[in-house]
Amino acid sequence: MKLQGESLSNVVMELEARKSKDPDLNSAQLFGLVYPTGREDIEALVSEVSQMYLFENALNPFKFPELAHLEEEVIDSISSLLNRKKTSRRAGAMTSGGTESILMSMSVHKARAVARGVKSPKIVAATSAHPAYAKAASYFGLELVQVPLDKFYRADLDALKDAVTDETAVVVASAFCYPYGVMDQVEEIASIAQNSGAGCHVDACIGGFVLPFLEKLGTEVPLFDFRVPGVTAISADIHKYGYVPKGASVLLHRDDDWMDYQIFLYDRWGSGLYGSAAIAGARPGAPIATSWAVMNYLGVNGYCELIKSVMEVTGKFKNLVGTIEGVELVGNPIGPVIALESDEIDLYGVGKALEKKGWHPNLNTSPKGLHLMFSPIHSKVIDKLCSDFEEAVIDHEKPTMGVVRYS
Repeated sequence: MKLQGESLSNVVMELEARKSKDPDLNSAQLFGLVYPTGREDIEALVSEVSQMYLFENALNPFKFPELAHLEEEVIDSISSLLNRKKTSRRAGAMTSGGTESILMSMSVHKARAVARGVKSPKIVAATSAHPAYAKAASYFGLELVQVPLDKFYRADLDALKDAVTDETAVVVASAFCYPYGVMDQVEEIASIAQNSGAGCHVDACIGGFVLPFLEKLGTEVPLFDFRVPGVTAISADIHKYGYVPKGASVLLHRDDDWMDYQIFLYDRWGSGLYGSAAIAGARPGAPIATSWAVMNYLGVNGYCELIKSVMEVTGKFKNLVGTIEGVELVGNPIGPVIALESDEIDLYGVGKALEKKGWHPNLNTSPKGLHLMFSPIHSKVIDKLCSDFEEAVIDHEKPTMGVVRYS
């Protein structure tokens, strides 16, 4: 930082110049990281509400009671969406994102396991599970036990059953997973967890704002939420297919008293009681307010309309893939997240060719191939994408190195 500050215009010009070097969020050429709708009304609403709540701090609900009420209403709405039975108290909290939601869930499941006498609590999860489980294990002194995938790229149930022991604190089911967009068998996994006395965390960070609306649109969606006996917690990101800015996620518990293991309270200092329901203390108000605003603005019908749009885009691209010899979908993806593999075509080279055309596809390492997450805005460019993809398959060079990009 310089001794003498820059002029306002210079600061803005510098940021504009730097931002121009990153991908244009509204170009519809990204596949993940951001989830634009391409709708001016939603973007205008988000901008106005973000400005309105730019400096609010959600740490103290007594100072900002209405902000706290907004958060409560967001949690209640998502609880209803995921079929949590209404009880005497709220058993959930907003966090900064899927990683924090998962961290808090693993912390709570560890505490519950220790309370029932487990000495070395373990997380059992498929290799397709998010890296946040490994992070939670590292942070909180848990052991991550990974199980392989079956031929459909779901958790291998036999291996999972063998991995679950009396020391298992929680078993993870993805609905659906990031690498392939494939759903684990939630009902079976939750049953295995319940029979062992362990909890079952359903990772619906991506699917939480996809699967309920697919179901309402008539798609056959396997049960994954609190209708499934044995599911003890669910994480769902609002800042993905809920279409609000980062960072907004929720963690919900089935049972009211599980929140007692999540909330941190402390009063052994000079400023009285300090309390927090997640890792962060001070929390920005804008993600809470924009979540409330967009959810109330769109409603169920609005979300169904957006999901219908993004699934039409996904379907069009999947149909194209079905016509290209040597390129296949990985597993059976249920939503707008897909992965491609090939034994005949160098898909990293295809990705490089797409990058030269301005696209930003993601790369998978196992199996080696491409990874795409579609958003509603891709409806504006899907024909161009399909055309460029066909050309890239025909004419591409093998790159020297691929870079994996995460959501």
